[in-house]
Parts: sequence; structure tokens; C-alpha cells
Amino acid sequence: MSDDLRPTCVLLLPRPLQQFILRDQAEDLLRGDDVVAVGPPRPGYGAALRLPEKAVGTVAARQAASLLKGLNADGRDPRVIVLFHATQEPVAAALRARTGAELWYWRWDRYEAAGDADEARRARLTALHRRAAQAASLVVASSGRLEELAKDEGRPTVLSPLAADGFPAPDPTVEVVGFSLGHLGRRTDWALLRGLGERLPHLQLLLVGELHEDEAAGDADFAWCREHAPFVFLGSLPDDAAAQLLRLSDVGILPFRRDDFNDAGLPYRILKAARLGRRTVVPDLAGVRTWDPAIVVAADHDAFAAAVAAEAGGRSAPDADLRAWALDQTAAHQNAPLRERLTALRLDAG
Repeated sequence: MSDDLRPTCVLLLPRPLQQFILRDQAEDLLRGDDVVAVGPPRPGYGAALRLPEKAVGTVAARQAASLLKGLNADGRDPRVIVLFHATQEPVAAALRARTGAELWYWRWDRYEAAGDADEARRARLTALHRRAAQAASLVVASSGRLEELAKDEGRPTVLSPLAADGFPAPDPTVEVVGFSLGHLGRRTDWALLRGLGERLPHLQLLLVGELHEDEAAGDADFAWCREHAPFVFLGSLPDDAAAQLLRLSDVGILPFRRDDFNDAGLPYRILKAARLGRRTVVPDLAGVRTWDPAIVVAADHDAFAAAVAAEAGGRSAPDADLRAWALDQTAAHQNAPLRERLTALRLDAG
């Protein structure tokens, strides 16, 4: 950033950039010389959930002062502060009070509905989310469902779906059958997978992702899937290895339960499969429809099995149009509405 240029936008990263789930889009925005990013302060944004509410404001004010000291050594303040999680609201609010900057709230998940949060934590996350949404001049939604929720709350909203620029897209040929990529635990509909295996007993399914057996303990459908030989649990793999396995498959499979959390999400695995010309068969969820060109929606177990069977041969005849569409879903493409607004801010500043 040049010495005489005021930073238009500051990204408050909830994690270091290399570990950030929206890394591709953050890196794309950071190519602009008036956009900067700051990593999480100590003791971290999670303090908003751990500390007594009376102490949160004090800690946030101290964190904001520390962040601001590193940002405006020349005495100039940013015009936009972007927060990515409700736990950042106290610090973002303190920064706003000090700088007068407007807040943009990037909503990439419905974390207050996640199954790993207890009732008290959900209540606090919900309260923080409402404050963040009300204070924000713009809500950036990562899925169509999240966009709908923000609009229902009366908030100015733009849709900026996820980008998967960093995920490899090798030439898709060779053999195998089905491929599932990602978390295997409480989000997984084990009954759906069992139904798929029973209806298509010869289907080979490669399941790549960390297996959380403790989250499925006592589930008879999970036990059946673990014993079903054509279902191969491969654990977590590097992106390069996962992409090569996906290259050998006919179809992607999204075995998600139907609940509020999953309903709002936009799983990366759909775009990753599409980058290799593979469609993903999905349950009837709202968020995934953001990527309608890349999915086949199945309402029940019979329809799910039929949709998977219909994609046979995808490994030898990948959909070139779908692949081209997916490769166009870059961070730059998804960030277009944000870039337009940043341009307008620069023009307004004269």
C-alpha cells in the first residue's frame, strides 16, 4: 500500500490467512493495494464466548486499540472493516467507534445452528450475530439461503458464493464410481448412505474425510456403512490426492442430514467435483441450490440411488460445460459485487 493511500478495506481474519476457509477470496481482495488484512488478536475472538459478558467489551476495546495501532501508523483510518464471524462483533464495534468506518459482515456459515455448540453458546452466538447484522451496512452471503436469511432480517445484502481456486482440477478420466469429500460425523445422513448401499449393492463409494466415530456412536446405520465392503473410508487426504481420486469417479455424493445448519450451507465439495466435470447428487437442501448447474437434487432414498446410478460413465465422459462453468467460479468472479462497491467508495472519496 502506497504511503499516501488510505486503506479502503480491512479484513479481520478470524484465523491466519493460510488456515482461513475463505482464503481464496481474501487473497483475491488483497491483490488490491488499498485492502489489508489483520490476523486474530490475543486472546483470540473466541474470548467473546468464553468471558463473562461484562468483560467482553473491555477486552475488545484493548484488542481494537492494538489492531488499530498496527493499521494506521500514519494516522489514517480505514473506510470499511470486514468481519467474518459473530465472535468478532465486539472488536469490530470497537474499531468502528474509533474510526467511523462502515462494517461489512461476511456470512459464510450459519454457525449459531451448528450441532457442536451447546445451548448457552448458541444463545450468545445468536445475540452477537444479530448485533453484527444490525451494525453492518452490508451483509455478504456465501449461499443463496444465507442471502435469504439476511434479507428476511432487513439487511442490505450481496451474494458472493465460495471460490475453490486452490483446489486442483486435473484432467478427469479413468475409473471408479462414487466420491464423497468432507466431514463424516454428525452432519452425515448415515441412513441415506445405507439406503444407497442397499439399493446399489455394487456401488463402490470412496469416502475421503476425517471420520468422527464418536459423533455416530450407537447409530446402526453408521455401523452398517462401516461394514459394507464397497464403502471405503480413506480418512483425510491432501488436496492433490483427493483431486486424483475425484478424477477417477463418476459422481460426487453429498450425504448430508436435512437440518437448519446443513440447509443453509454451500459445501465446497460440490464446486470441487464440478471442476472435474462431475455432478454431485444432493438431498433437498436450500443452500446447495446456489450451484444448480452442478447438482442433482434427490428428494428421498429411492431418488438418490436412481440419480447416482444415472451418472454412471461420468469418469470416461466428464461434462466439459460443467467443468468450464466451475473453473469460472473464481475468487475474482465471486468477489465482483464487493469490488464494485469498493470502486464506488474510492470514487466517492475523490
